[in-house]
Amino acid sequence: MVVEVGHAQAWDLEACASWRPMSAEEARERDAAGLPYVVVYREPGRKAPLEVRLVSWRDHYVGLWVYDAQGRRTYDLDMRLLDDPSRLLRRYSVGWYYTGPQMAEFDKACPRITVDLFPDGRGRRTEERQGQGGGSYATSPGLGDDERWMDRPAFGAWPLLSAQVHGLSEPPAFEAAEVAKAAEPGDRDAPATCWRPPRPAQPGPINELFRPGVRVTDGYHPEMTVVEPRRVGTLRVPSGLLAVSGPDIDHGDGPRITVPVPPGEYVLDEARVRFSYHCEWRDAEVTTTEPTAVRLLVSDAPAATWEMALGPDDDPRLFIEQQIAGFDTDGATGCFADAGSWEPLIALFERGLVRGESDLDGYEDIDDGSMFMQRAWDEASGGELMSFATTGDGTYPVWVGRSEAGEVTGVVVLVEGMPELLPEWDGIPTDAAVQAGSCLRAQLVTISVARFTTLGAWSPGYMNPSGQRRVLPELGFWHNFCELTPVRSGGVLDHDGDLPVHRAASSGR
Repeated sequence: MVVEVGHAQAWDLEACASWRPMSAEEARERDAAGLPYVVVYREPGRKAPLEVRLVSWRDHYVGLWVYDAQGRRTYDLDMRLLDDPSRLLRRYSVGWYYTGPQMAEFDKACPRITVDLFPDGRGRRTEERQGQGGGSYATSPGLGDDERWMDRPAFGAWPLLSAQVHGLSEPPAFEAAEVAKAAEPGDRDAPATCWRPPRPAQPGPINELFRPGVRVTDGYHPEMTVVEPRRVGTLRVPSGLLAVSGPDIDHGDGPRITVPVPPGEYVLDEARVRFSYHCEWRDAEVTTTEPTAVRLLVSDAPAATWEMALGPDDDPRLFIEQQIAGFDTDGATGCFADAGSWEPLIALFERGLVRGESDLDGYEDIDDGSMFMQRAWDEASGGELMSFATTGDGTYPVWVGRSEAGEVTGVVVLVEGMPELLPEWDGIPTDAAVQAGSCLRAQLVTISVARFTTLGAWSPGYMNPSGQRRVLPELGFWHNFCELTPVRSGGVLDHDGDLPVHRAASSGR
């Protein structure tokens, strides 16, 4: 069988077409420079490609999309280049098993299987036999080293990875496809519909959550208005190292996230929104104020940028689309603390909250209506701990704001998801609303998945790709069926305690 091989700067997923086609030599130059490019494999006379591969060495990423005869994507493979330059980790994959030729691409009812692998041997295989929302089963993949990794082929030496899926019993004969037209000059960004390497979760408009008058929505309440932040207290950090972690999960290895700050005492406050809704329990229109985030304010200088803080074991090279890193909690609790006094502060926290010791020096409960619940202090060092409530269990990212000079201005934890900005009253959208775009909704889903899907203690929260998948027999590891374990999900109470709010763990990419 003859297979035509073409190259381009990008692949338009919506149009199912190459963007800026180029010659193989131009692609080779981009490969050597680490710049992204795609390789398209086509069977002459077939409209849809057999497979498309995106290579971006600067992002440590090689991606693969496999297409069926109907032009539907059936398999998504995410491979990563790590410390060994000679091999690639099959980091993440999704396969869709369409039940017939009429089923739409990524139909929610289509069965799918997801495999999530890490370089240290951990992994998870999740099967959704009834599609999205029809229940899922998870197990350890039980794969060998040769199934987790593949040798890294040289440029131009890649095989057709989907050969067996397309019924090819022998390697195809490759021919260079004609370049339809010369590539346009310049190197501007590809259109939004083009495939790009995965990105971790983005911060969204955090500054606006602390700016009174800004209008937002959380997807459940159509309009909410940001009110003045509420100052709750202060926190002493004499060591110059701020800890942000779940005080209910301590394995003796210190806090999950640490952020260097100048030694000192810092203001703690919370962002709040006001909104009205019809309370079915009270059968009345209710106006309430709820917190959206807690903050340790390091400086009055405005934050020019926000970045997601990483823990000591977090490797950005492994992050899939919209993945988050942060601290874990099984008790819907986080804390700010002095990292230099972490052990004595956690001991006080456990004695006061868990054991319920009365009249304990160095511990007090906080009952001021804020999200902050307990305070502990270490007399020897002067370090303090302040715990705060989140709206559920799971993984919560920690966002660090920096000034134009790169100095830390504040540390923020969203107690739920990131709201989406609404246009200003004059109809002109805020700058942040234009910049944030649809990624805010994606991050809200990210937090929901992290909170309501049992991923296991080793796995950071992230948003899974939507849809379904098709098997690649030669890769082998989709056929490793082990005993299946159901994945649980649940709900939380709203802040007023009126009604349970059940929020499904949505998926999308």
